[in-house]
Amino acid sequence: MDLRRFLQTVRRHKLLVSIIAIIGLAAGVGYTVVRPPLLTSKILVVQPESKIMSTYALIAGSNPVLLDAEPDIHPQLPLTTLRKRVQVTNLTGEVLQISAEAKTAAEAQNIATAVAKSYLAYINSGQNPNGKVLGRILPGAASITGSVLRQRILSAVVGLLAGLVLGAIIALGISQTDRRLRERDDIADAIGIPVLASVPVQHPSSPAGWTKLLEGYEPSVVHAWSLRKAMRHLGLTDFRGASRAGTSLAVISLSSDRTALALGPQVAVFAASLGIPTALIVDPLQDSTATATLCAACGASSTTPMGRAYNMRVSVGDRDESGRAAALTVLVTVVDEKAPQVPDLMQTTATVLAVTAGATTAEQLARVAVATANEGREISGILVADPDPTDSTTGRLPQASRPANRMQPSRMPGPTAESQL
Repeated sequence: MDLRRFLQTVRRHKLLVSIIAIIGLAAGVGYTVVRPPLLTSKILVVQPESKIMSTYALIAGSNPVLLDAEPDIHPQLPLTTLRKRVQVTNLTGEVLQISAEAKTAAEAQNIATAVAKSYLAYINSGQNPNGKVLGRILPGAASITGSVLRQRILSAVVGLLAGLVLGAIIALGISQTDRRLRERDDIADAIGIPVLASVPVQHPSSPAGWTKLLEGYEPSVVHAWSLRKAMRHLGLTDFRGASRAGTSLAVISLSSDRTALALGPQVAVFAASLGIPTALIVDPLQDSTATATLCAACGASSTTPMGRAYNMRVSVGDRDESGRAAALTVLVTVVDEKAPQVPDLMQTTATVLAVTAGATTAEQLARVAVATANEGREISGILVADPDPTDSTTGRLPQASRPANRMQPSRMPGPTAESQL
């Protein structure tokens, strides 16, 4: 998988990646709450210059010195913990630095001071094998390093990055098992039929929503030009957007792809906006559940002119019962993706397959293509609903003609590239 496809996959699953990243961020912050970052107190001890200062550094961190310091440490710590919290280094031939870590600055300073005093008492006693050595704590040299806020921010950033990486890995794993087609080239290659147009669609869920679409759908300029070019390619209109009498278009979609159902009505409304007397016929027999709300809207408006400039009539069934002549008839039908049966309602001038990006598989499209061919029909093109915004392909070129590198500068993403025939 190249970088482009990786970024597309992450963007496609951005909700999942975002959720996991937020969980990682929360985990990073929670870790600093459960195990707060330690602060460090440093104290300098000065003694006569010696060639064995490294030995004195070992003595300052030894068990005898730490055991003698324990009574002065509050709260008291086990010797194993104290050994981990205290570090001694020789800075020069006469200066030792004693560093102690603790959850608070006061505790860290208490540990460092107690160890320094215990060390001075040890080297000034008869226990010192090198004889008594006079030393002292350097006044004003004590310091506190570390920041709880900085450590928490760092842990949060690390958790966020870890969440992003994990989310991206999970998204890649999901994409490897997902056979649904998202890019226009993949959709076209699945059945060897070009994509003629890809436009965003409305998503009505009630008769009122469908009525609103049928009465007022208006595509943007770019998408309108894409639809106009697709209709001319299908032989439904001429260069001026006029349609000869008796042309017809069958728009087939799958029952599992509810979004693509809106493509047929949108094409019909767009044709009406061009001044073409249009009839929209919805076939309720194939999947009554998928078309129920659309049929309800069409049934309620079957006697009333609809669409842009009132150039469209709608009906449910196999013909337009309005008695008004239509230059263009758009037949909308939905088939079962598992066992598709293309209805023999009417022989149309052209037949197209309506597909939503990321909603169908190659096997499902192939079944529809075979069922259409068995009925003596030929699918002339594909209309893609709600194209993936990251898709820079067009679906126009045959698979064998495509260059190996699909990231061509001449390929423009979105519907602008799709409008080129």
